[in-house]
Amino acid sequence: MSIKPSDIKRGEIWRVNFDPTVGTEIKKIRPAVVISSNAIGKLPIKIIAPITGWDSKYENSLWHIKIQPDNKNHLTKTSSIDALQIRGVDVLRFMSPKLGDLSQDQIDEVISAIAAVIELQ
Repeated sequence: MSIKPSDIKRGEIWRVNFDPTVGTEIKKIRPAVVISSNAIGKLPIKIIAPITGWDSKYENSLWHIKIQPDNKNHLTKTSSIDALQIRGVDVLRFMSPKLGDLSQDQIDEVISAIAAVIELQ
């Protein structure tokens, strides 16, 4: 079953296949949060931020957003959204089914981290 671009919405968490990668880019199949606007839902490219396991070394990093597993996001461990590694990916990299959703406050926190990383004034 293929996933249609319009099936993927901002704030949703999906498993995404990041391979192949180069250098220190985040690798393998892992959860990612969709950050692109729903207004461009027809395009087969989505902007995502990968999710990785939380590590205490991320504590003072402005681009790592700590999230706890809950019944809305369906993550299995304390995790980090990596706003430094945002990228556009084709929907062919997405794997069904959708895992979960972020709260609006968490989405806002991710967007703020991205703004800080790109020095948006």
